[in-house]
Amino acid sequence: MFGLSKTFELDPRLKADTFVIREDETACLLLMNDKRWPWLILVPRVADVEELHDLSAQRAGLYMQMATKTGELLKAETGCEKINIAAIGNMVRQLHIHIIARDVGDPNWPGPVWGFGERQLYSGAEGIARAADLKKAIHVPLFS
Repeated sequence: MFGLSKTFELDPRLKADTFVIREDETACLLLMNDKRWPWLILVPRVADVEELHDLSAQRAGLYMQMATKTGELLKAETGCEKINIAAIGNMVRQLHIHIIARDVGDPNWPGPVWGFGERQLYSGAEGIARAADLKKAIHVPLFS
């Protein structure tokens, strides 16, 4: 599934913890397997990159543009109060950008989503269906 680039390989932890929303030669957009938050992950299809500053300014700008447009569309889709965008990468070193819909009163509001409580997993079919719904709602122009 992630064979569009000969040198890019999605980190096994991201692959195991997500459902694919869309992918092309530029990036993968994934749904985190945790029902507590609408939580997307944008992964640049660039091999061996850990930090935004490892990219050229033009490429880093492209991925930030993708992340902000995805966040805008996620906010419209969910009606959430706040979008969190972060590229932390302490556990998974591969460059990836989290785009998370948040609301006052959601689990751990206003604290971070990372490491909080027990994940509430989608069933396989439920996650696939949610990813398909998000694919229809999130039309980021930079994806083909």
